Amino acid sequence: MSAGQPRRELNRGVVPKIALLALIWGSSFLLIKLADRGFSAVEVTLGRLALGAAVLFAVILARRDKVPRSPRLWATIVIAALFANALPYLLFALAERSVASATAGIINATTPLWTLILALVVRHQKRASGWQAAGLVVGFAGALLIFTPWETAAELFSAGSLECLAASVSYAVSYVYMDRFLARRGVGAIVLSACQLGAAAVMLAIALGVSGVRAPHANVESVAALAVLGIIGTGLAYVLNYQIITSEGATVASTVTYLLPVIAIVLGVLVLNEDMTVTALAGIALVLTGVALTRRRAAQPTGEQGEQGKEPDAQVAGAAG
Repeated sequence: MSAGQPRRELNRGVVPKIALLALIWGSSFLLIKLADRGFSAVEVTLGRLALGAAVLFAVILARRDKVPRSPRLWATIVIAALFANALPYLLFALAERSVASATAGIINATTPLWTLILALVVRHQKRASGWQAAGLVVGFAGALLIFTPWETAAELFSAGSLECLAASVSYAVSYVYMDRFLARRGVGAIVLSACQLGAAAVMLAIALGVSGVRAPHANVESVAALAVLGIIGTGLAYVLNYQIITSEGATVASTVTYLLPVIAIVLGVLVLNEDMTVTALAGIALVLTGVALTRRRAAQPTGEQGEQGKEPDAQVAGAAG
């Protein structure tokens, strides 16, 4: 927003939608944990992708939207699907077999920091503002508290937590990639999300064929968790997110990022009796402060457009385990 322009007032009606979206995506880590009890990580990922894609393609059919046919565009979508959906979803499903759901939610909150770092490294963003630099320092300090590398036996420095970290970095890669190659291709958010989920589901179907289907150990709890994760957490949540972006803009929609780890921690403690250390809570507080600082933009003269304030907008899409 340029100096001198009136600040857009937040529609109060969108607050419940943001809260609902935060609850849906924040509970994804709990649902993954429950689904892992009855399915393999590949099966959990394939199930949520297939169910989510089915919901979105149903919406596309109802809206009579057109699905892209360009082979080049589909090649771009497939790459985005790999880094935005297939890889991070699978990594979180693998990670939560050994780490707490709250831990996964905490590490997921570092995604905006990796996004900014990557954007600077690949020159998608030319330089960081003073606020962004401060945010990276604060966020890095928070990450140190979360991972506590001086306590190598801690869960937060385990293989599972490193898988969560890799998933967060994968999200960062997808945000920079989509901002550069997909954001201005004239493809609607729901259509793009449906195509990505569909492409990612095909990838996981191939992975399941290679890894093999094990004897099922599913129960009512794990089946219900997978159904909710796919239909609501991976399908309907995209529609809700799109509505918020359309009415209020991506910046407002991105505020849900700050609520996801809080929801994940609360549900993990209340439902699964997971432990949470004071050090980890202090770390997440610093990470979220760092994220807030990196998203603060310096005021620019009216009409001036520069690259220094630009960063890829995650749109929150998919950044929830």
